[in-house]
Amino acid sequence: MFGDVRVDLRSHEVTRAGKPVTLSPVEFRLLEYLIERRGAVVTREELLENVWSINGETLSRTVDVHVAGLRKKIEADSRYPRYLLTVKGAGYKLA
Repeated sequence: MFGDVRVDLRSHEVTRAGKPVTLSPVEFRLLEYLIERRGAVVTREELLENVWSINGETLSRTVDVHVAGLRKKIEADSRYPRYLLTVKGAGYKLA
């Protein structure tokens, strides 16, 4: 689907370089949400609402922590992400 990462949304299977990647249910929902909006900037609030079902103004590092964990699993080098990008002051996007 992107780089050496393959995502099968129907079977909930993810591989990287042909090897299985184990994602938590929340990590998978986060990745699925970003895939469905690939190229678009998604705000933290939108992610909290649609992935975690948390409404309203919430100051939470939940999204950031899960994005960092997901990067470690799908990026070749999570310090220099190529796919799961931060858009400063706006949110995240899947390139």
